[in-house]
Amino acid sequence: MQDHVTTHQAEEDARNAEILIYVDGKIVPKNDAKVSVYDSGFMLGDGVWEGLRLHDNKWTFLDEHMDRLFEAAKAIDLDIGMDRNGVISALLETQKANGMTDHAHARLMITRGVKVLPFQHPSLSQSGPTMVIIMEHSRPKLPRPITLATVPHLRGLPMTQDPKLNSHSKLNCILACIAAQKAGADEALMLDINGFVNTTNACNFFIVRKGAVWTSTGDYCMNGITRQKVIDLCRANDIPVFERNFSLVDTYGADEAFLTGTFGAQTPVHSLDGRVIGSGELGPMTTRIRKLYADLVHG
Repeated sequence: MQDHVTTHQAEEDARNAEILIYVDGKIVPKNDAKVSVYDSGFMLGDGVWEGLRLHDNKWTFLDEHMDRLFEAAKAIDLDIGMDRNGVISALLETQKANGMTDHAHARLMITRGVKVLPFQHPSLSQSGPTMVIIMEHSRPKLPRPITLATVPHLRGLPMTQDPKLNSHSKLNCILACIAAQKAGADEALMLDINGFVNTTNACNFFIVRKGAVWTSTGDYCMNGITRQKVIDLCRANDIPVFERNFSLVDTYGADEAFLTGTFGAQTPVHSLDGRVIGSGELGPMTTRIRKLYADLVHG
């Protein structure tokens, strides 16, 4: 069996051993970057986060990421403790400390803070919030198109855990990923509550059929920023694009399939449940969208 790859696979970079990390207003060496075992993020997954990419000394789609971060914090009733400019300043301060100008990835995490007792009630988080920014030299490296397996785990109802929320509580997606790897695939394709194709455990999912691009309705998945940019680019360049319900049958018979995410942009899919999708390689539509997206990012 071939080794597993992931949509977040990056080239090795020795400089990442010496990165500096932002922890609650201080920028410290990697080995000194620590949070309390009483932190609500560690203890309960109580927090929100954003992943951002640095291209040409610019954080790509920064406004959209800040919009989503503050919306998520409001949704879980978490006071970030600083305004939008404050968060951006912390990001830029960390970037400057690390001397990064291109091909970097930041994971910006905010939790409800340190608890006084190891229990779930949010009122027990009386010291916080906790804010951490991990910034690494990162150039995506995907040795081949990825393989997917459909799993029983769902990205589901907003009254359980709204999949539009970028929260630290990722166990459902982790279990989906484990199930896919047990089945011999790289990542998991997750269905929605009605049995329609939804998303993968880590990325949004698209197929191409007869010159048209399809993705899910967006009702049961993270409405990713890269996902929306791909939809917008298709509309601006006369590529038919549909947010719609579609099934595994539609997917097995697709001409191409690809994933979208902040880290990997557009990642081609080789196969799903052992069925090769199209040629199994990077297809012409995915190639075109990748170029349009790269032009947008670097423009």
